[in-house]
Amino acid sequence: MKLPTLLPLSFAFVAAAAGAAGAADPRYPDWPCAQAKVPEISIAAIWDGPAIDEAATAGWQNDPAVASLVARLAARRIRLEEAEKNIADFIAAAGSGKTAKAVLLFAGAFDTLNHQRTEVMDGLERMERRERDLATRIKEDFAALRALQDEAHPDEARLGELNTRIEWSTRIFDDRRKTVRYACEVPALIERRLGAIARAIRQEMD
Repeated sequence: MKLPTLLPLSFAFVAAAAGAAGAADPRYPDWPCAQAKVPEISIAAIWDGPAIDEAATAGWQNDPAVASLVARLAARRIRLEEAEKNIADFIAAAGSGKTAKAVLLFAGAFDTLNHQRTEVMDGLERMERRERDLATRIKEDFAALRALQDEAHPDEARLGELNTRIEWSTRIFDDRRKTVRYACEVPALIERRLGAIARAIRQEMD
């Protein structure tokens, strides 16, 4: 019984992925992206305003207006132009207390978007571990299939079962790789959004 032409080609891709060299940065062996992993966003890299102290970091959630706007700013479906207008309106309405409100708003945006980014990166690493496990199973099934084919009287039902399982597993593997490639862009998108929000807040404070 011959394997379909598609199967060896797909399997070769899976095997190459499973047997590839380790992550570029040995500190993060499960990181699947070409982009370097930076675990945390540095506040200093995006914020030159008043210091974000512990009170602001812990207290922004206790201000309903700030918490509501933070949720809106963190929603990537909201265009940045609209987010920037929301920031301008909010800080203008704060009057003499605008500096304190602006600091709370940035603290909330930083906390929320940094958490989103961490969740995305954790999810990417979980997916990479699942991909490696799946690639290993495909290799094992492929080896079993080859061994069975070499038998004088192979079990046709078992051959069909292994072939189908390899085909489906390989499709799942391919689909996940495409998802990972897209998801690898998300941490940088979140960073850029947070940077734009920080600039908008600082502009309205001045």
